[in-house]
Amino acid sequence: IGQWVLRTACAQARQWMQQGLQVRMAVNLSARQFRDAQLVHTVRQTLLDCELPAQQLKLEITESTVMDNAEQATHTLAALKALGVGVSVDDFGTGYSSLAYLRRFPIDQLKIDRSFVIEMLQYPDSAAIVISIIGLARSLRLQTVGEGVETEAQRDFLKAAGCDLLQGYLFSRPVTADALLELVQRHHCLLPH
Repeated sequence: IGQWVLRTACAQARQWMQQGLQVRMAVNLSARQFRDAQLVHTVRQTLLDCELPAQQLKLEITESTVMDNAEQATHTLAALKALGVGVSVDDFGTGYSSLAYLRRFPIDQLKIDRSFVIEMLQYPDSAAIVISIIGLARSLRLQTVGEGVETEAQRDFLKAAGCDLLQGYLFSRPVTADALLELVQRHHCLLPH
């Protein structure tokens, strides 16, 4: 299933490119996929088969998956980065990352787990964790994504804290590929030129 998802996502990103929509397709990798010795080959071949530039693909791996075997993860992540794909650590803050490894992992982005985003306005400790993750990421020259944004207050807090990107139901519920293209095209027409 993982290979099918990767191939389908890359083919869809290529189709959107041909329709004039430049997006970076994010694909979640399962722990099993990430441990597969053929992963880098599979990603390379999929990009070639779909004629998708590597920089248009971002692979997301959970923090716990990366930390499961940090030494091996470092090698796999480096090989994926060498292909030119982006790498994001998903659900950051829920595992037990070693900061020594975090600074060595060739990653681009930390995604702040939605459990912290949901609680940050009610619980000072959750707010402190969110602010700390953003500060840590900035110090390591990594982009941050706030996951699970559902309210304008959450959006405003994350923006004020310096979070780079936001995702969640505040912006859109899941939509089909055709509906996404239509949504982006409609939104683009509303943006000031």
